[in-house]
Amino acid sequence: MTARHLPARARPLAVAFRAAGALALSLVLASCTLVNGSGNQEAATAKADPSIVASAPEGLADFYAQEVVWEPCEQEFQCARVTVPEDYADPDGETIQIAALRAPATGTKTGSLLVNPGGPGASGYDFVKDAAGTQFPTTVRDAFDLVGFDPRGVKRSAPVTCLNDAERDEARAKIYDLETDAGLAAALADNKAIAARCAEQTGPVMAHLDTVSSAKDMDILRAVVNDAKLNYVGYSYGTFLGSTYASLFPDNVGRMVLDGALDPSISNEELTSGQAKAFEKAIRAYVASCLRQDGCPLSGDVDSGVQQIRDLIAAVQQTPRTAKDGRLVNANMFVSGLITPLYNDQSWPALTQALEAATSGDVSLVLRLADLGADRTANGTYSSNSTFAFNAINCLDYPMVTDPAAMRAEQQRLMQESPTFGYFFAYGGTNCTDWPYGNIRTPALVEYTGGSPIVVIGTTGDPATPVEWAGSLRRQLGNAALMTWEGEGHTAYGRSNSCLEDAVDRYLLSGQVPADNTVC
Repeated sequence: MTARHLPARARPLAVAFRAAGALALSLVLASCTLVNGSGNQEAATAKADPSIVASAPEGLADFYAQEVVWEPCEQEFQCARVTVPEDYADPDGETIQIAALRAPATGTKTGSLLVNPGGPGASGYDFVKDAAGTQFPTTVRDAFDLVGFDPRGVKRSAPVTCLNDAERDEARAKIYDLETDAGLAAALADNKAIAARCAEQTGPVMAHLDTVSSAKDMDILRAVVNDAKLNYVGYSYGTFLGSTYASLFPDNVGRMVLDGALDPSISNEELTSGQAKAFEKAIRAYVASCLRQDGCPLSGDVDSGVQQIRDLIAAVQQTPRTAKDGRLVNANMFVSGLITPLYNDQSWPALTQALEAATSGDVSLVLRLADLGADRTANGTYSSNSTFAFNAINCLDYPMVTDPAAMRAEQQRLMQESPTFGYFFAYGGTNCTDWPYGNIRTPALVEYTGGSPIVVIGTTGDPATPVEWAGSLRRQLGNAALMTWEGEGHTAYGRSNSCLEDAVDRYLLSGQVPADNTVC
């Protein structure tokens, strides 16, 4: 879960961690590095396949024909930078570079598999580097070069740059009473100043960080790895990127898995509402599990346990606490810390430990969980720009409700839908009110006319992408199969059960499509 960088109670509390959040905490606690079985550390130059270049969209042949050098990097991996247009409407204008990392196939290679972990704002480069060895089975790693990339605006690829580390700490710690005109005005003024810093330091590319542009970048990536079809696994926001690609390049779709699906047709407000309700469902599932365990700091039935968590939040909201490192923990940060482990039920014990300490007055563990979600390391540095990229991309992808009266009405609805977290999901529009670039997309049904069936996955207890969205996306795509995992946490492939994992593996390796509406 990535806490927002702009000071308002807003959907970034939940949505900014659309990055396969199910992996975030487990990767921090037990990271793994993939070893390339070939041990080949020589640079490799990928020369363009003429047949692939011939199918390039008009004006883009030079980008599709570029020779990319994959240099040894990050121990056993290979890295490259791929040149793409800054603005696809002006392909002869300025260019940017997309940073990519690949884990070469450990057996007989059949192609490449591009991966996006979500966000928007998450690093696919880091995802493959840190998680390929645990996220994908040996059979898939044998057959595919796993390719992770940082989408435009993210970390190494023309990154959105706004605040330094100390300023990010300061922004996260600020408190605003958004119910008052004065508090809202103060928040908007700070947001406006930060947005101006982002524009100044990032440059004109900030106007072109939308998902459609990133999908077009993916087709150039497909071409430079010399794949006639795009094989792709996208998690969370990565499903939106994938479905956007499928609508733009239907004939180029190969084997595509969209896990933790977003519904591209819903508005920002519908998205926020869906998440608020799903996180409320998730906290109740956690409490039910906790109450069955020895040492649970909660007591009574589920309603009582959830109320005890609400009381803790209210207490911190009334009187912010000081953690052991001397940092002030406000209610936004406290809620961020509670939400982070809800992305993966394997992280629920960490939430139990944090709640146990918090009930005794020590919020340090909750702060540590919030920091993990915000990509803040123990030494006070931030390892990514995911929060800034999240805001930049979403302000382009979604029209936002920015009228104060409408935002306050939304807050009341959210508090009814999610009594525990709804208060903290409101006022998302403040993040884009003074953003220098308005939305260039309006949510709409996705259209896919390709011949390759797509696999869509939903999880019944997913807090960040409610399972209903997977069914909606499957219906919109048409030529697709829906799989549902009866589990808790965000996304399924790589953390579910053999029923789902084996079916997805067979699809990736042989093209065998799972039966539609399979429930695992």
